[in-house]
Amino acid sequence: MNDMTRPDGVFSLSEAAARRVCKLSELDGKPDQMLRITVSGGGCSGFQYGFSFADTAADDDLIFDRDGAKVVIDTVSLELLGGAELHFVDDLMGSYFQIRNPNATSSCGCGVSFSIG
Repeated sequence: MNDMTRPDGVFSLSEAAARRVCKLSELDGKPDQMLRITVSGGGCSGFQYGFSFADTAADDDLIFDRDGAKVVIDTVSLELLGGAELHFVDDLMGSYFQIRNPNATSSCGCGVSFSIG
C-alpha cells in the first residue's frame, strides 16, 4: 500500500467530497475506512465509475487523503482518472459523488459512465 506522495494533479478530493466521505465513515462506525473508486468497462459510454468502501488497500493501490478522508484507487483505474477530482453534490436533484475527469471526452446524463476519445 502506498500513501499519496504523488505530485499535484494526479487525483484530488474537493472539500465537500472529503466531508461526505468522513460523514459516511462515521455513520458506519468505521472512521478508518476508505472510499474505493474503480473504473471498469461498461456503462452507456464505454467506461463506468464504481464506488464502494474498503477497510484495507492492496499493494497496487494508491491512497489519496484530504482532511482525514481517504480515497483508494488501483493503478489501472488511476490511468483513466489522472488529473480528476472527486466532488460531492447535494442539491435539489439529489446527493451524489461526481468525478470531474479531464480525460473524459463525453459522459452519460447520470455521470456514472464516460468515454475517452
